Amino acid sequence: MSDPGELIIEPKSGRSADACVFILHGLGADGRDFEPLVPALPLRAGLDVRFILPHAPRLPVTINGGMVMPAWYDIHEMSLDRRVDTAQLVASAERIQVLMQEQIELGIDSRRIILAGFSQGGAVAYQAALSFEAPLGGLLALSTYFATADTITLAEANRELPIEIHHGSYDPVVPESLGKAACDRLRTLSYPVDYRSYPMAHAVCPQQIGDIAEWLNARLS
Repeated sequence: MSDPGELIIEPKSGRSADACVFILHGLGADGRDFEPLVPALPLRAGLDVRFILPHAPRLPVTINGGMVMPAWYDIHEMSLDRRVDTAQLVASAERIQVLMQEQIELGIDSRRIILAGFSQGGAVAYQAALSFEAPLGGLLALSTYFATADTITLAEANRELPIEIHHGSYDPVVPESLGKAACDRLRTLSYPVDYRSYPMAHAVCPQQIGDIAEWLNARLS
């Protein structure tokens, strides 16, 4: 399968990036789905952040009748426990880890790399960040679930990774109970986790954009 590539947005200052934020989209979308978010984030002056928005490969998705669409992994059934193709999810996470390692080799300190993911992309972000062997700056999980909680091999380098979880209280696609379950599991494992709930469905809301920027400013300042 060919690499579908990624959308890269360099710092608007024109200076070289000294931090990097990855944003992984949800099922059926691509990296452009979160492109409008980048200029909407009120980041602190002086932060030179490169945003990388990877595109998922096109795969047949069982829950959508086998239709081929952008997907980080197949979803076999939409039960509350979400039966997914774990091998495909891990493969997608490993691809993101390769991209993060490339940024490190370009001179970005690993502790100034943030990984964010929405829905399916968030499940990949959990796997990629928590198993990465270099310390990262933070993990932002948006309207998602910890699909590999029972199978992941946790990296000691990221056992103190700051994790921010956001979820909509009216989410009909990924019930908020799954976001809360991820939070509870991570706290049991002693990760520093903050949880925010918003009166929204499966989406990103204006209030949340401000909170994301505040969190990024704190992580990267």
